[in-house]
Amino acid sequence: MRILLLGRNGQLGWELQRSLAPLGEVVALGSSADEDGLCGDLCDLEGIARTVDAVRPEAIVNAAAYTAVDKAESDADRAHTINALAPGVLAQAAHRIGAPLVHYSTDYVFDGSGERPWVETDRTGPLSVYGRTKLEGEHRVAQAQPWHLVLRTSWVYGARGGNFAKTMLRLAKERDRLTVIDDQFGAPTGADLLADVTAHALRALLADPAKAGTYHVAAAGETSWNGYARFVVARAQQAGMELRAGVNAIDAVPTSAFPTPAQRPHNSRLDTTRLRATFGLHLPQWQQGVARMLQEIS
Repeated sequence: MRILLLGRNGQLGWELQRSLAPLGEVVALGSSADEDGLCGDLCDLEGIARTVDAVRPEAIVNAAAYTAVDKAESDADRAHTINALAPGVLAQAAHRIGAPLVHYSTDYVFDGSGERPWVETDRTGPLSVYGRTKLEGEHRVAQAQPWHLVLRTSWVYGARGGNFAKTMLRLAKERDRLTVIDDQFGAPTGADLLADVTAHALRALLADPAKAGTYHVAAAGETSWNGYARFVVARAQQAGMELRAGVNAIDAVPTSAFPTPAQRPHNSRLDTTRLRATFGLHLPQWQQGVARMLQEIS
């Protein structure tokens, strides 16, 4: 089997190259031109359509996205092309060649209200350009290719590249106190976990197209950004890392303390019941993945 993967250079794309490999040959593309003339740049709508026709994959996985949430507020056209128009083009091409499409979305499609974890059928209400473009991308995928998986996730991190934990450790070494938001809630979800879930779900989808649809994927449990930071710093201290700011020097502040161009959802909790029941998967507690990542980067 041949799988076309877009977004190979991102945190998720890097892990997908590993997790998808046992399923077949992975043709992984980044945003720059490939040596074979293949196009992975989601701003080039004609180019990605031609690439699907040239590769003729048995499955397409789109891990590319415009994820600069604040920048999207002033760069709406580019965000719309990458997050909405391009997934629609990929879905049309996938339908044309008879291949399923896996696409990723976000908790930002919801308005972040309440405290209950969001289920797939809840009413959407994005607060930002990023959220609106991702929601439109979902709709375009579903309309053009019924044989699809839309996997909504949140708070994704990876050992490769920058992430929240690395930032907290750097600041804890430099400063005597930290201030971290305590009124946004979600579950830190490893790119490695998301990639592994994708491989299992894609294999099941290929065997049974009836499993197509939208699913929520996130590590189990929940925390705030403040709780996340405290866990990271506590693990670092246990490992003997020298820090100026320890756990007791991490102050809790509301979202309003850090104004941003894009409004963030307060409730990023995602209910994963449907995913776990449909595909027979277990999602570990968020602390397990973060602890493993900290060991990997230490």
